[in-house]
Amino acid sequence: MDNLAQEHCVPINASSLRLDEGEAGNLLAELAGWKIYRKENEPRLEKSFKFADFKQALEFTDQLGQLADVENHHPALLTEWGSVTVTWWTHRIKNLHRNDFIMAAKTEAVYSKSR
Repeated sequence: MDNLAQEHCVPINASSLRLDEGEAGNLLAELAGWKIYRKENEPRLEKSFKFADFKQALEFTDQLGQLADVENHHPALLTEWGSVTVTWWTHRIKNLHRNDFIMAAKTEAVYSKSR
């Protein structure tokens, strides 16, 4: 995971390569607690993070949002009392890309620092 967290997202266009199931599975193995599921017939990478209260959850959401802007790759975020669910996928290719796994690893790093 540390290697993924050190990488940066690359620009995406409609012809960018999608990850096949094997590649996605190999990258998923590096990310504890993350899961791949399908929504609207697109694979998505998701994990929920726990916090002591809403304030901590919101601070994590803000930190992750800032990082997403820097990397120009943005997640779906559901912020609730004591919990934030983070979902990554690449809208432009309607699939998973290495960028999603890079950002999942960076999400873990942000979470570790926020604890």
